[in-house]
Formats: sequence, C-alpha cells, structure tokens
Amino acid sequence: MSTLRPQAPSPVEAPIPEGTRVSLDERAAFIDRDLVSGGAPWRLLRLAGASRAVAQRWHYGGYVDPGEERFARTMVQQGLLHPHFVSDLNVDEIDVVIPVFNDDGSLRRLLGELEGFHVTIIDDGSRDAGVVATCASEFHATSLRLEENQGASHTRNAAVLASSRAFLWFIDADVSMEGPRDVAQRLFAAFGDPLVAAVAPRVQGPKGTSIRERFEQHFSPLDMGERSGLVVPGGPVGYVPSACLMVRRAAFGEGFDEALRVGEDVDFVWRLHDQGWLIRYEAEVIVTHRARSSWRAWWLQRQRYGASSGELAKRHGARLAPLRSDSWTLLAWLSVLAGRPAIGGRIVRAARNHARAKNFDTSDDPNNVANQVVARNMVRAGGPLARGVVRTFGGALLLAALHPRIRTRALALFAVGTAWRWRHQRPYVTDIPLGVADDLAYSVGVAQGAWQTKSLRTLTPQITKSSMGYREVMGLSKSSDEQKVRVVNAVEQVAGRWRHVLERFSKT
Repeated sequence: MSTLRPQAPSPVEAPIPEGTRVSLDERAAFIDRDLVSGGAPWRLLRLAGASRAVAQRWHYGGYVDPGEERFARTMVQQGLLHPHFVSDLNVDEIDVVIPVFNDDGSLRRLLGELEGFHVTIIDDGSRDAGVVATCASEFHATSLRLEENQGASHTRNAAVLASSRAFLWFIDADVSMEGPRDVAQRLFAAFGDPLVAAVAPRVQGPKGTSIRERFEQHFSPLDMGERSGLVVPGGPVGYVPSACLMVRRAAFGEGFDEALRVGEDVDFVWRLHDQGWLIRYEAEVIVTHRARSSWRAWWLQRQRYGASSGELAKRHGARLAPLRSDSWTLLAWLSVLAGRPAIGGRIVRAARNHARAKNFDTSDDPNNVANQVVARNMVRAGGPLARGVVRTFGGALLLAALHPRIRTRALALFAVGTAWRWRHQRPYVTDIPLGVADDLAYSVGVAQGAWQTKSLRTLTPQITKSSMGYREVMGLSKSSDEQKVRVVNAVEQVAGRWRHVLERFSKT
C-alpha cells in the first residue's frame, strides 16, 4: 500500500463525455440573467448568456452536447451538476470487504445477501474464531483473522492488502440491503467519472416498533439526508460513513488512518477530497444499519462520535469548528439574542446595500438579487447557527438556563437549535426527548475529545472577516467623529450586555 495518497486526474484532462445525461442540482437557483447560486459548498456563479442557456437546459435533465464537455466538468466540480452514467455491473471487478467482531449472526445474514460477490471477511479478534471461519467457508468467502482486536481501520486496510480487484466495497456486518446487485450497480455507475474515488448510499436505521428504532429510522447518525450530492467538507453533505462505501482502488492509497478508532471514515473521505478526488452521495440508494441494542450502547455511540472530533481536529483543523459564520452575520444574530433586533436588522440592510453596490450593480434588478443572495442567506443562517450551538454546547446551554437572567434566551436558543433537525419532517412525540439526548451525548463527547487532545479547536467557531466595514453598517462618513462615537456606543451596548451576562453567570 502506498504511503502517499495518489492525486486525482486533472479535471482539465477529464471533461464530461458528450452524450452523458446530466441534471442540475436541486438546490441550484437561477438569479437575474447571468447568476446561479448553489453548489457544494454554496457559491454564486456568474454565467455568460450561452452558458446560462445550457445550464437551464440541464435544469430538469438533459444531455451534454458537443462543445459542452468542459463546461459540464466545471459545473460538476462545483457541485452544481450531477452526471448520470450507465455501466454494466461486473462483480469480478469488485472486492467486498466485511470486518466482523463477535457478530456471526449478522455476518451470516449479510453473506446470504451477497451471494455471487467476491467477499473477504476479516475477523477482528472475535472470541470464537471457528464460527467466523465456518461461516466464511459455508458461503465460499475468503477469511482472514487478527488475533487481537485492532479496530475498523486496521482490519479494512489488511483486507485490502489481501485482495486485488479494481474496486473495493466496504460493508459493515450489521448492514442489510434489498437487492445487493441493484445497490452495487447503482453505486458502481458513479465510477463512470474517472475523478470519482468513492460513492456511498443513504444509510438508515431499519424499520421497527420500539421508540429507539423509530428514531433511528429517520435520525440515524449515519444518515446523510434525502438529497444526493457531492461530498465536500462544509457542504450540504460534509462526509459519508464507511458502513457501506465503494472505493476505487487506484485512489485508496494508504487507506484508513489506523490511529483512529472512530471517525476514520470522515478522515478518509476528507483526505480523498484534499487530493482532488470526488466523492458522491447517492441518497436514492438506501441500505439499513442495525440500531444499537441498548440505551447505554446508543448513548455511548453518540458520545464516541462527538469525542472523535478532537483527533479529527488535529488533522483537519477548522473543518471541525462547531459553527461557521462571517462576523456580521454572527453579530446580527447575537444582537437579536441580546434583545436588540434593530441592530441585527441594520446589519442585514447594510450587507444588502454593500453587496448591491459592489457586486450586483450591473444586474437587471440589483435590489432583488441582493435580497436573495445576501439578506435571505443572513436570515436563514439563524437556524444552522442555533443547531451548531446546541449540537456542540447543548449541555452548557442547559446549565446556563439555570441562571434567571439568561434563562429565557438560553432556552429559546436551545429550542430553535433542537427543532432545526425536524425542519423537513414532523417528528413523533417520543422523538423529541431522544433528539435532545442525542445532542447532549454528542456535546459531552466533543468536550471529552477536546480534553483528551488538549485542544479547543472543536469548541472554537470559525468566523470569517467580512469586506463590509462598520461605517457602512451605521451609514457613517469617514470624517465624522460624532458618528464614530455613535458606532462605538452601539457596539459597546451589545458587547456590554453579553459581558454582563457572562460575569453574572461566572459568579454562580
């Protein structure tokens, strides 16, 4: 196995072939005559007249015509366009890798589903080695064994070394699927793009009648949502789990980081991305992953996922930030939370006017474009910001609610951040306490990971600097000393309220 992950082919040398069926990402939106917004991560792209006409033709599906190959590649790389390749499945090109640890029942069921595939089972130090070996022999699978439990990263890497086919399909033993050949076919088709290194289906919890099973079916931590797309750190789909992941061997490189017991799939996918490879998430392809069998195991799973952020932050820095925002958007929402919504409204209006003057003055309707791109995005940022706070600082927020002076604001923030996960789906009544417990377990894990790594990276927001200055926010001229004083007073008013709250809370 190589020590350095191979670089992806150059996008310039791999245009999307003529005749490929493509469709515009459903999040993409046309604004004004030459602007389109969307992509992964979100961006605003200015298209010339001819390019816009082509993109509009692709909106609900179309084909790449002669001369459009490079433009299609550009749109694909930015997550604005999805190619739909057609290829015949050849199981002789795929090595299925199944790590197993003390779960021969699930293994037997999965092997029965995968009949006809080339399967390598790697036993990660199970108590009864004979059971796994017998099961592998019964289903004509290759069996390997590690005498001591080494973790998923080590076992997968060892299995890859013992296999040779061009594509690797990692499947956890407790994954189940209907029609494995159909699942494999649909995942395999994504490799029609030579820049795609890995592709993953949607992983949901199985249907069940218990409270925990119903919650897992819709809110499994492995479920990346109902929309397909490009996997990009910080994008709508930030990573995909390795519970069911098909990988191009040529991109596998050094494989999974064996120092990571949890979070190794996030690290693996992000390193692929950093080398220029594309990773796709196919939400229409659905497999199921067994839920934890007890409440204690359920809680510990969430806690371990949160704790893994500490080690991941050592490798990937600000990508593990609990929330991301530009400075003015964050200040606008802090102003609302501090009981000064007028200041937040002023910031939003100033940002809209700034963008209109700097970026959209040549648009047909600059006011409308600025409203759609700036004002709406700033307003819509409130939900994700609240969600990020609750997900990472949920426990601290509930402790803060014990203080009578900030109780209302802390609980309001907690309620908004908790409810945000259900913005697209009505929950069962029993889902609400489980959702709270889910967030609390994860936040406890994040604090644990920060303590173990002696780093605050996973607790530090990523705040980007805005091109808009405070004078624009307050409508001031550069020469007015009196106006400068007004600005300082307004900012101090907001900062003073937060300083007072923190001082009072620290005394408790």
